[in-house]
Amino acid sequence: MENPIQPCRDIGQSPRSSARSASTRAGAASPTPSADPTDSPIDWVAKHIKEYVETDGRKGHRRWGVTTLLLTTRGRRSGRPRRTALIYGRDGERLIVVGSNGGADAHPAWYLNLLADPSAEVQAGAERFPVTAVEAKGEERERLWRMMAELWGDYERYRTKTSRTIPVVVLERADPGAG
Repeated sequence: MENPIQPCRDIGQSPRSSARSASTRAGAASPTPSADPTDSPIDWVAKHIKEYVETDGRKGHRRWGVTTLLLTTRGRRSGRPRRTALIYGRDGERLIVVGSNGGADAHPAWYLNLLADPSAEVQAGAERFPVTAVEAKGEERERLWRMMAELWGDYERYRTKTSRTIPVVVLERADPGAG
């Protein structure tokens, strides 16, 4: 197993936020504070999240012919919980998400938040659980990319729209007793 997502200096990670992230992983704070999360500012995503939450995943877990989850991260600047909806695949017990951002040149906010703190919370259907994010690398990334592109063909189109490497992130269940 690879290490959790590590802060990247090339996207503006400061040493101070790296220290905060390390203390969070060590158990100084829970993955998601008790405050209600702020949902995606993108209107259609916010509507999807609202329906997902209101129906405990009965509506929204399957959408567009694929499964979706709700990912709650800790804002890298605010420290407040941020929630978005993402398409996901399964690799055994692990959940796989793609930081495509529709092929934009910038990484999605949720991915940048995971760089600062890889602890997060997932809702997949009615089930909620803590996870640790690990960025897939090398051959594993390529295998998981192909798997996800088969689930959602637009990922290949998104890849052609940007010069950045689109991250593939593995969400592994966190040990609730760790920390």
